Amino acid sequence: MIAREQYPIRRIAMLSVHTCPLAMLGGKKTGGMNVYVRELSRELGRHGILVDVFTRSQDDCQPRVKHDLGNDARVIHIPAGPESPIPVQDIGNYLDEFIAGVLDFAKVEGLQYDLLHSHYWLSGLVAERLRQAWGFTIPIVHMFHTLGHMKNRIALDDEQRAAPERIKGESRILEFANRIVISTPAEEAQLKWLYGADTSKFVTIPPGVDLERFHPIPKALAKERLGIPRTNRNILFAGRIERLKGIDTLMQAMALIQERRPAAVENVCVAIIGGDPWSDSQDDEMARLQTLRQELDVRDLVTVLGSKDQEVLPEYYAAAEMVVMPSHYESFGLVALEAMAMGTPVIASEVGGLAFLVRDGETGYHVPSRDPEALAERIYRLLVDDDCRRGMGRNAQAYARQYAWPIIAGQMLELYEDVWRSVQTPVI
Repeated sequence: MIAREQYPIRRIAMLSVHTCPLAMLGGKKTGGMNVYVRELSRELGRHGILVDVFTRSQDDCQPRVKHDLGNDARVIHIPAGPESPIPVQDIGNYLDEFIAGVLDFAKVEGLQYDLLHSHYWLSGLVAERLRQAWGFTIPIVHMFHTLGHMKNRIALDDEQRAAPERIKGESRILEFANRIVISTPAEEAQLKWLYGADTSKFVTIPPGVDLERFHPIPKALAKERLGIPRTNRNILFAGRIERLKGIDTLMQAMALIQERRPAAVENVCVAIIGGDPWSDSQDDEMARLQTLRQELDVRDLVTVLGSKDQEVLPEYYAAAEMVVMPSHYESFGLVALEAMAMGTPVIASEVGGLAFLVRDGETGYHVPSRDPEALAERIYRLLVDDDCRRGMGRNAQAYARQYAWPIIAGQMLELYEDVWRSVQTPVI
């Protein structure tokens, strides 16, 4: 990696408009992207880069500026619309206010940014407007995290489809962004085929994992800390409560095992981390899953734990026999990487980034999306074959080391330098 003093980048504006990187995993619209923005910003700060993460304020009791990411990285909450959670589709109505807030903050503090790194399509549109205000020599690096066209391909009804404004916005970002960071070859193929994107702008840099936080912990110790009986065996799902996550497929698979091989699920608990099962006004998907849980008669087998702070997630990963990700679409699958770093095997749908991240038969298993029969068979195998499960766990932990955040942040810094120099000295 290039010595720090050679980098031309000193200060970065990191844009995460619709979701705060400090939010708990599994909350409404909080998941891998939150973790990504938080951990990348923290690691860049450790490299001596000054990082300001701008996000929409969702709580008027929160400080405007928080320093939870370390000395050189901070989160700045910008009021834009109601200071409360609102549907993502409504946030576009307040982008002008958000942009004005960012410009005002930078002006008051006398800040100049060397680069804009935007996350998700709403942030990309904000980045374009900020560059117009600050000067066209500021490069834009963008990450989509999820794609509207891919969401539409798996949508079961019109309500689940991405709005036309999103598709239009994503296409525009592909035109004006200087670089597009993609996580896997699957994302490159999706952008090329569905959007006709110019792949010369693409740079493949996968998300990272904090190996100081996510590392093997004795299962008995993790269970003790969580208050789980030592004789219990645990299957874990962690993520947002959305239909595209395929939690219903997991419940159906467990119902099949319970019906056909009841001895295999004795003392087994399927823990769902995400959402708020105790809310007086549950969202549609949580209500649907709670009803399905009753209908499948897996009430004693499946429990919904709600959102959890990132600090306690390692205990849950370590206490689990396996992590299951039955998603219909996943751009990368950061939960899978965290679980593997803990030495826990992963069963995942063979979709998107999961098809590349999880190595079938080595660190876990692939199964077809929406196939409870196939999922049930793989879960059963790992429940009854201790040697297979432990061997996959060891392989998973070794494989995850290449994704350590210092390595990934170093690759991102190389990209920042390259794009900054290309903007400052354009080819004639």
